[in-house]
Amino acid sequence: MTKKQHDLVLGIETSCDETAAAVTCGADTILSNVVWSQIATHRPYGGVVPELAARKHMEKIVPVVEEALAVAGADPTSIDGVAVTCGPGLVGALLVGLSFAKAFAYATGLPLTGVNHLHGHIAAVYVHRDPPPFPFVALLVSGGHTNLYYVAGPMDFEHMGQTRDDAAGEAFDKVAKMLGLGYPGGIVIDQLSRQGDPDRIRFPRAFLDKTGFDFSFSGLKTAVARYVQGEKKGTGGIPDIAAGFQEAVVDVLVQKGISAARARACHHLALVGGVASNHRLRERMKEAAQEADIAVHIPNSDLCTDNAAMIAVMGYHQLCQGDISSMDLDAYSKTRNLQHVRG
Repeated sequence: MTKKQHDLVLGIETSCDETAAAVTCGADTILSNVVWSQIATHRPYGGVVPELAARKHMEKIVPVVEEALAVAGADPTSIDGVAVTCGPGLVGALLVGLSFAKAFAYATGLPLTGVNHLHGHIAAVYVHRDPPPFPFVALLVSGGHTNLYYVAGPMDFEHMGQTRDDAAGEAFDKVAKMLGLGYPGGIVIDQLSRQGDPDRIRFPRAFLDKTGFDFSFSGLKTAVARYVQGEKKGTGGIPDIAAGFQEAVVDVLVQKGISAARARACHHLALVGGVASNHRLRERMKEAAQEADIAVHIPNSDLCTDNAAMIAVMGYHQLCQGDISSMDLDAYSKTRNLQHVRG
């Protein structure tokens, strides 16, 4: 199949609590990118409730796709392929998007391709105003994942490291909850930390093996809990606790990201995923990269958080390589830990 046949791709993303649809053209043009967030639905519970997430996706998937097509000036007859997130994520939520994508592809006779959500996050940097040349190292930091990849091509990913316990974004949410800051925690801590002193309270940095590329944030989360509950409670205000915690996370992410790029002799580093929207992480990574003579590439915030444009772009590359899924395509909750995925 030729490149021209897959110019317009409809992307669908429902891995967690955002119902998203987008239409992209080719490898680098976003025609529409619609996201309907469920934050208000899950806020009273302090986190995402899987059953509620799936029900909300069912309510919103049709109008969100219709809006994405309308904004792009497209209709089902002008679309050339369908890309959908099939994992990792909440299975009930994934199945809503997957079922819709299958029905759309079947009804229109279009090719369907299932996209790994994490690969989609990396693809977000492909449509960045200054995309990195291949090869580059990608640090993916989100609510459910903290991973490092060596990216040799649009579909050529080598897994370098991951968190052994909590993801960075998960740690942000849990610390925000213990501090009574509400949900989503990452945004609240990012904002509150600007009022605090990051050096007043020094929490531990879990570098593990400094020559390796795995992460661990559960110990840091426990240290914050002990500080809040212990004798030191009151010696530092909540803004200082938030700033100290955030600085500990950022220190590890920056050190590991720069070290990974150096280890692979890469002069380009991409920072992707929802936590890549964090102002302190963006600031510190740019500073460290400049000192290391490494160019850092960070997508706009709307492409860092879950969205369907990144899924459509990844899907475009897959479709051009003939990676077409059957109607037996299923959802999966956890990452299929392949050390090397080459398209």
